[in-house]
Amino acid sequence: MFKKQRKFLPRLCYPTRLVGTGKARIEEYIIPDEEKAGVLEKLYPFEPVPELSETMLDLHEEKTFLVRNFRVVREAAMDLLVSPYFFNSGGTVIDWMPPDFRPGETLARQIRGESVSLLTVSMGPWQTSH
Repeated sequence: MFKKQRKFLPRLCYPTRLVGTGKARIEEYIIPDEEKAGVLEKLYPFEPVPELSETMLDLHEEKTFLVRNFRVVREAAMDLLVSPYFFNSGGTVIDWMPPDFRPGETLARQIRGESVSLLTVSMGPWQTSH
């Protein structure tokens, strides 16, 4: 009878483009290089915030990337910080690990502004048979 109202979080102030992913289309923000550090500072959920020159590992893609190559997409009524491989394998900021992270290791993370730590335990990438 009554529809549940969905909360929409504020949008970033940058233009977007639609990127096709199979049957879906996702909005991606077009962020100028000189403003990427500020966007990373605003959206990165853990402490410490990495430098744009740092390298991270995307667990889904099993590849490293420079943080400066991150992307921001608008999905599910919110802005998501994602890896440059997001449109291949769906890696969001939760899947960003230090480049020397190995499957099965444990990584403790501090959520920004919180006194509790979030513990991430990764089983690593799925094994594939070739």
